[in-house]
Amino acid sequence: MSNILIIKLGSLGDLIQANGAMKDIKSNFPNDKVLLLTSEPYTLFMSACPYIDGVITDKRLPRWNIFYLSRLKKLLESYNFSRVFDLQNSARTYFYRKFILKKPQWSSTEEALDPGQNKKDFDREGVLPRMEIQLRKTGIKTKYLKTIDLSWANSDILKLIKKYTNDEFILIFPFCSKKHLKKKWPHYKELVRKIKQIFKNKYSILVAPGPGEVEEALQLNSKVVLKENKPIDIATLISLIYRARFVISNDTGPAHICSHLNKDGIVLFGSHTTPDKVSIGNSNFKIIQADDLQKLNVDTVIKELQKRLN
Repeated sequence: MSNILIIKLGSLGDLIQANGAMKDIKSNFPNDKVLLLTSEPYTLFMSACPYIDGVITDKRLPRWNIFYLSRLKKLLESYNFSRVFDLQNSARTYFYRKFILKKPQWSSTEEALDPGQNKKDFDREGVLPRMEIQLRKTGIKTKYLKTIDLSWANSDILKLIKKYTNDEFILIFPFCSKKHLKKKWPHYKELVRKIKQIFKNKYSILVAPGPGEVEEALQLNSKVVLKENKPIDIATLISLIYRARFVISNDTGPAHICSHLNKDGIVLFGSHTTPDKVSIGNSNFKIIQADDLQKLNVDTVIKELQKRLN
């Protein structure tokens, strides 16, 4: 038995998308110990994932922090990894390959490129197709990569739901990373008002903010789902999405969860990227895309919502 390392540092949406790849890797090495290197916000959540045997936390401190990198190098070397599957494929993990984990056999974008192909061209493909090419070129049979199963994270949240509603509910995710404000549709408050006007009390409208989003959520005239006055954890978030009647979201981590759960809903896209490139959207989780999200009007979203819920 040997130790195998998977690197997927984040974000949440990217980590969710990599679950199928993790299952494929574990299925190809059932007798080996498969560990995940990920960021601190996802350590506890991924510790429950049945496709990996343990989680190592990377605090992702600056690379000039020699003391931290030295400790990380010593920790990773102690596992004597035989293989590394770099599903992050970032400048940071390239640095790790060159200076921290030089001995193991690596699977990364470098191994996925065809002769004469550069990374920029390769990155034009969707996330999941790129991941599939990478794994197959290193001998991994891919069976689960595009059929992501999050049932392991689904839990009983009946008490939490009863606290906020006894009816069916529409779940909205109006937030985005501060680094990617182009992903943010600015008309959710008006959307909530119109939903209430059209559907009356048929659906409760819930919003589940993450850290730093609670104050903004309180301005939307919807029910803000918290647990002990704090944002809910990732597993509870997934369970809440499972039980929602409909979801409306920006291009965020929760939207990726909805897409892979084949949830009834809508994801709103601007010009920051394409749904194909980030591998999001399906027959139930529909895409509305606009060149400028600021100009995407509420009635367009409402029309799709009514078509799906009536």
